[in-house]
Amino acid sequence: MVDAIDPGDIDRAVDLIASAGTIVSYGCGREGLQVQGLTMRLFHLGLSASMQGSMTTPPLGQGDLFLCSAGPGELSTVTALIGVAKGAGAKTLFLTAEPDCDTARLADQVLTIPAQTMARDVGSTSILPMGSAYEGALFVLFEIMVLMLKEKLGETTRSMRARHTNME
Repeated sequence: MVDAIDPGDIDRAVDLIASAGTIVSYGCGREGLQVQGLTMRLFHLGLSASMQGSMTTPPLGQGDLFLCSAGPGELSTVTALIGVAKGAGAKTLFLTAEPDCDTARLADQVLTIPAQTMARDVGSTSILPMGSAYEGALFVLFEIMVLMLKEKLGETTRSMRARHTNME
């Protein structure tokens, strides 16, 4: 699945993330857990990144990025949050398996992950339920993107580790 993602789209997403002042991320359900993992790694890379809904999430504005995932395409929360981010002047990066949806047309950039979600799980050939294939693809994609960002930002494993919490 991940090998079917357009490499140019990945490069553009990485550039968008690397150039953002502040990054606020959002994802529904289990894909939200994958987005949360990416957001933690963005912080480890030295970027200003947080999850939407956290009490310490800063406001977005010009030069910032709202990164969100909605595998099945149309999720009212994601659509509304894209509108808020754009209204504040932030760029938006939308990850989905359904790029031909209204929400995708609102985003500044769409990164299509061609994997099964709940939108197309009935009659699927996958034995994985609902959106599990999409969520797994997000994990692998995000690890690739972190490696690309690490190189682009000149970070090392040591510099990333220095930003890891000592409160575990």
